[in-house]
Amino acid sequence: MSYMTGSVLAAASGGIPGAQWAILAAVLACGIIIVGAAFAIAFIGSRAVESIARQPEAGSRIFLAMIIAGGLVEGVAFFALAICFLAVFWLH
Repeated sequence: MSYMTGSVLAAASGGIPGAQWAILAAVLACGIIIVGAAFAIAFIGSRAVESIARQPEAGSRIFLAMIIAGGLVEGVAFFALAICFLAVFWLH
């Protein structure tokens, strides 16, 4: 049985300490942030392709803005992942 499954089962039985609740909450929150970042990058990419299709002459400026926005979203996702790892390995 994996560590996460054991934590969930222990939480269901009412015998989980406070630190493990914090770890579980951090993991769930960071998972939501990473999924949100994936949707944001997909949205940025789809809108950029649509914009380039409408105005091909502005394609290089749109592409540059898309890369910058995607990089900022990825930075947030990596920061959330780092916090998740810190919470799991430091609080444990």
